[in-house]
Amino acid sequence: MRLRYWEWIYALLFCCFQFQLIAVAQITDPAEVSALMAIKSNLFDPLKHLKNWNKGDPCVSNWTGVLCFDAARTDGYLHVRELQLLNMNLSGTLAPELGQFSQLKILDFMWNDLRGSIPKEIGNIASLKLILLNGNKLSGSLPAELGYLSNLNRLQIDQNNISGTIPESFSNLNSVRHIHLNNNSLSGQIPPQLSNLSTLLHMLLDNNNLTGYLPPEFFNLSELRILQLDNNNFSGAEIPTSYGNLSALVKLSLRNCSLQGAVPDLSRIANLSYFDLSNNQLNGSIPDSYSDLPSLQKLSLENNNLIGSVAAKIWQNKSFGAKAQLVLDLRNNSLSNIIGDLSPLENVILRLQGNPICSTSNIRNKDQICGPEAGGDDNAQKSTNSTVICPIHACPIDNNFEYVPASPLPCFCASPLRIGYRLKSPSFSYFAPYVYQFEMYLTRSLNLDLYQLSIESFVWEKGPRLRMYLKLFPLERNLHSSIFNTTEIIRIRDIFTSWTFPGSDLFGPYELLNFTLLGPYSFVNRETQGKSISKGILIAIVLPAIAVAATISALLTLFIARRQARNRHTLSRKHFSSKLYIKIDGVKSFSFREMELATNHFDSSTQVGQGGYGNVYRGILADDTIVAIKRAKEGSLQGQKEFLTEIEMLSRLHHRNLVSLVGYCDEEGEQMLVYEFMPNGSLQDWLSAKSKGTLNFGVRLQVALGSAKGILYLHTEVHPPIFHRDIKASNILLDSKLTAKVSDFGLSRLAPVMDDEGTEPVNVSTIVKGTPGYLDPEYLLTRKFTDKSDVYSLGVVFLEILTGMRPISHGKNIVREVNLAHESGTMFVVIDSRMGSYPSECVERFVALALRCCQDKPEQRPSMLDVVRELENILRMMPETGLDLSVSESSYFGESTPSSSLAFVSRDPVSSSNMLGSDLVSGSIPTIIPR
Repeated sequence: MRLRYWEWIYALLFCCFQFQLIAVAQITDPAEVSALMAIKSNLFDPLKHLKNWNKGDPCVSNWTGVLCFDAARTDGYLHVRELQLLNMNLSGTLAPELGQFSQLKILDFMWNDLRGSIPKEIGNIASLKLILLNGNKLSGSLPAELGYLSNLNRLQIDQNNISGTIPESFSNLNSVRHIHLNNNSLSGQIPPQLSNLSTLLHMLLDNNNLTGYLPPEFFNLSELRILQLDNNNFSGAEIPTSYGNLSALVKLSLRNCSLQGAVPDLSRIANLSYFDLSNNQLNGSIPDSYSDLPSLQKLSLENNNLIGSVAAKIWQNKSFGAKAQLVLDLRNNSLSNIIGDLSPLENVILRLQGNPICSTSNIRNKDQICGPEAGGDDNAQKSTNSTVICPIHACPIDNNFEYVPASPLPCFCASPLRIGYRLKSPSFSYFAPYVYQFEMYLTRSLNLDLYQLSIESFVWEKGPRLRMYLKLFPLERNLHSSIFNTTEIIRIRDIFTSWTFPGSDLFGPYELLNFTLLGPYSFVNRETQGKSISKGILIAIVLPAIAVAATISALLTLFIARRQARNRHTLSRKHFSSKLYIKIDGVKSFSFREMELATNHFDSSTQVGQGGYGNVYRGILADDTIVAIKRAKEGSLQGQKEFLTEIEMLSRLHHRNLVSLVGYCDEEGEQMLVYEFMPNGSLQDWLSAKSKGTLNFGVRLQVALGSAKGILYLHTEVHPPIFHRDIKASNILLDSKLTAKVSDFGLSRLAPVMDDEGTEPVNVSTIVKGTPGYLDPEYLLTRKFTDKSDVYSLGVVFLEILTGMRPISHGKNIVREVNLAHESGTMFVVIDSRMGSYPSECVERFVALALRCCQDKPEQRPSMLDVVRELENILRMMPETGLDLSVSESSYFGESTPSSSLAFVSRDPVSSSNMLGSDLVSGSIPTIIPR
């Protein structure tokens, strides 16, 4: 049997791994060897994840998975002390053999796809300090045996599918400081015995199905800083008055727990800063003693049955720092009066909407406190501005180098470590005042200088939890010290993964989401750490390995034969699969795992949209490129044909007004399309009545022109031409500069090639496709789609841009409604008032163009070239102030929305010599600027 070159390489790797594993077996506890083999077969490919073990290093690592041995062999054996396999896309089950790791301290399987139950045998590992199983799909109940781990410091099993009750045995966790069981399906009564946990700092049990009562015995938890029980169902239970004795408490969150009774007096808790009892059935009045809470930053009592008066001294007696803020949310109660001066300080946000007090006509500051919700939670990106102008091309950005924003050495260029980081339960609801304090806390914990940290972005998630992307830059010594050395990378990573940060009541518990090594760090291997293995041990490693070499050789032949059979099967499957691999040269093919890692396993927080085809996710590729990933759902309206069509179309389309295809995934029964990410969403999002932001007329006109240019390119520059067939507002996306880009080519079709007599082929599909309200009436009658059909659909989009109306709403058709208004001379009545002021002549010409595009007969509609020319003419008529598009390049994390990314101002129309008062319908033209 002759072997190909790759088979020889695979065989060599296999031999090397077996040599190493056998070598470890000679000096490792035999029971733990069998446990390693069980885990290996259950969870991961050893050639991929345990390939870098060195004889002088007690750790096996590939920077994602780490397996460490204890070099202090008191019983003659090495023992596994750390098993860190976070974020490795593992999809097996946890083996009961884990219980055989008698000296294990860290058990870390965070952010994988593990299923099945938690083995009760883990409760046998008396040495365990960290159990980190959050972010999987584990099910079943919590093993009571875990309650006897006397050394356990942290129990994290949140974000799984765990059911059943919380075992009473957990009251025996004498050393535990963190219990995170949130976001599961736990039910039943919270065991009162948990009040015995004298060392407990954080108890997170929110988002479960817990019932019964709130244990009054919890007042014994003298060290408790955070108690978070939101979104459970305690069925009319009251909040125990004894909770007023939780002297160390910083955060108490009992939102949406079906609680009744009075609001408790917690005025004796000096450090209480975050208190949320919203969405319950609490009654009575708000205690005046809350004015004695010096650290209070957020008090949420909205959506209850509170009555009586509110004492203004709750906020008037506060002493605030320059950036501090107090949020008092009392909406939707039955509060009838405020005692004291109703003049909240500038840094106090008071919300009273939905209370009888807001019906009083002479109330002071009524618009401020009774209007729509304003202020509070922030959702912005931190950026560091530098006044130093650096050479544009001096920093090799192609290798993940960049200028260090806060470096004291001007234009210092370095490659950062990239870290995903989340505060799971911070004691604040707005981050801006605490950014500097957080930077100081983090850099001191990591023993770094302040300028070495950059917060690339942050976003609030449900919980509320604060998710960030951090960059850590190497220490600046000189211009040639631009990367971290391996020892420093290991040190930083170990601080994150071993949870050795000092405690912080303000920032609360954290979690590491990812630790990304790119550019010059891509091939870093773990160097020798700790004590080296002695020469005697090395001899014990080598000699037994030689003895088993013959056995390995015999097994190798069988192994390769089976490998060949599998490869033949794989090639056979590829041969009968779609023709993707032939038709899309130049478009990258992604693996399913790459897509999972880019979207944090398709976490709901990364979803930015959905449609008939499936969900759309915001993803971050390995090279830090932000992309939009459209994942087909089972039974979607579009199938393999549309999938192939869109890839083939986009792979040869290159225009600034068309969304670019980055790649695709066609693996493991999945179909995904990877596009450039459009941070400002779709045109439909901006035009929606629910949108908090809006676009002025000048920007809308630019969006219309960009869309028309994209379609014109399809009609005239592509050979053969392409008909889009599904032009609509939701398929026109906006980038960070609000440049319009046409997307979604799943229904597109090449223009039919006419025969010599000018007729279409008989095999052209006559099935009507598209979206109601945008469809060409002629197409509905004849089933023949032409370039003028796209013109009609774009005309409907123009009418949406002008009016903010939907194409079909409450039985009314936008084309008919605008035509009637235009003919009756009431056109400006239906113009969208949210786009502010506009030159009337420009609007009239835009309306006329849109209505020409929407003529019933195709021959009466303009060509796409004529549409583009007319829009350009209208733009030339626009006054200069109406075309101010000063939107800077911005990057967003998570779903970017108009309300969170842009702010609006107005400019004085008199300042432009080209603008006359009569040209404006009213006022001035608002201009978009970055917030």
